[in-house]
Amino acid sequence: MNGVVIVAAGTGSRMNMGINKQFIKLEGKEIIAYTIEKFYNNSNIEDIVVVVKEDESDFFKKEILDKYNFKNIKIAYGGKERQDSVYNGLKLLDKKCHVVLIHDGARPFVSDKIIDNCIEEAKNHKAVVVGVPVKDTIKVIDKDKYIVDTPNRSVLWAVQTPQTFDYNILIDSYKDAFKNGFYGTDDAMLVERIGYKVKMVEGSYNNIKITTQEDLNIGSQILSVQD
Repeated sequence: MNGVVIVAAGTGSRMNMGINKQFIKLEGKEIIAYTIEKFYNNSNIEDIVVVVKEDESDFFKKEILDKYNFKNIKIAYGGKERQDSVYNGLKLLDKKCHVVLIHDGARPFVSDKIIDNCIEEAKNHKAVVVGVPVKDTIKVIDKDKYIVDTPNRSVLWAVQTPQTFDYNILIDSYKDAFKNGFYGTDDAMLVERIGYKVKMVEGSYNNIKITTQEDLNIGSQILSVQD
């Protein structure tokens, strides 16, 4: 059994639109609705948990779940940090789930190919993340913004979601992190921390996370091509 936790409890402060970015409409449809739809219609996904801010849960039920007729979707409440939010979602997943995907609610262009590939790779490797090779040269700077290093671009990848894991391994990594007061920047970091290797799976440059108003324009262009 495969389940997904979709994290949509952020504030979207960089969007500067006075509304949670998940609920901003893209070509007439909310971003989070596109995201849920991708997993809802995927035949390999059997359990879905969406993490939202507690004070937005009624709005989410009415304007997303009811409006688009999404059935049997569980709602978890966001925590102080993203790590807290994901863990709240994990606790609501069906315990029969062997593979769990963690996905950003504001990343609506994930494809069936990516989802299916992540699940298959996770069955074999236990822990995988989606990413793409970086196109630009990357510079490391110091506190005064002077360049101190230029990493080899050929080994650098930009990480996306979903990040996909054996359920028990991910739960163990979260429990250990909380026990030791550790907060990571993504789920893979927690799994790496307890000694597991994480495999990179190639995603898509279209699998963007909508964070700024400029991303909305890019999203509209992606939708026009998909249509």
